[in-house]
Amino acid sequence: MSRIKRWINMHKDEFHPDGSLKNEARQEMLSVGMSNEAIDDYASRLKARYDEWKHLDETDPEPWPIYTAYDFFTEQEKKEFNPDGSLRPEYVEYARQIGISESALEQQEWRKKNEVENYNAVSADHAEQGINFGEERMKERIEDSRTYVQRLRQMEQDLQNFEPEDSLPFDKNTSY
Repeated sequence: MSRIKRWINMHKDEFHPDGSLKNEARQEMLSVGMSNEAIDDYASRLKARYDEWKHLDETDPEPWPIYTAYDFFTEQEKKEFNPDGSLRPEYVEYARQIGISESALEQQEWRKKNEVENYNAVSADHAEQGINFGEERMKERIEDSRTYVQRLRQMEQDLQNFEPEDSLPFDKNTSY
């Protein structure tokens, strides 16, 4: 998603989608004692950031990798289900041979299709907010698969780089 959509989402209470300050926001700032000069300075700084992000979106768009629900299926699920959540015919045939009932197969398929639909809905909703849901999930999956030692090494590096404590995988006072 574009930087500008993220900017708009972050500042939607105070700014219009064109980057200009909403009059209601100006009035609120005046009511808490801000001067017109301070408000104008604030508005112009944020408008400059808006213009910068808009220009970057036009000249150097951010990559937006597309992940589908299928990308998060386990290897076993990929053998059993199609990308839309329907059961693969060869799996249905195998399942019938080993005695899995028709209703159990229907239930499996219904659950998986529902899972795919939910993923798609959440992904679309997040995209409107400038968030790549699939990319975030993939990063989480990759991070979760890292070993304790790898995460500990990364934390040491993060501490050296003065990363915020809430972004660290462990308490910084963990003895290692």
